[in-house]
Amino acid sequence: MTTYVLLMKLTQQGIKTIRTAPARIEASIKAWEATGGKFLGFYAVMGEYDYIAIGEAPSDEVAATFSLALAAQGNVKVATLRAFTQAEFAALVEQLP
Repeated sequence: MTTYVLLMKLTQQGIKTIRTAPARIEASIKAWEATGGKFLGFYAVMGEYDYIAIGEAPSDEVAATFSLALAAQGNVKVATLRAFTQAEFAALVEQLP
């Protein structure tokens, strides 16, 4: 499976309803796993983003669809990043002309 990093920022709605955020996070983890993905970690962070989630998904389409559905709820804005392991990166570099 492919690894993805989701960077999330709370929207005004997400901030107003912050008390229900833990339950929303749990529901989102279950939704990710229902797509056939594997949840690897969730972090509330300080700085430019409010949350970071890391997971594996069977395809880019699955990850993108999940991110769109999450953002459509209106509580967070999501940036989804395809992550390469150290070994995957090394293999890419070996292919350079």
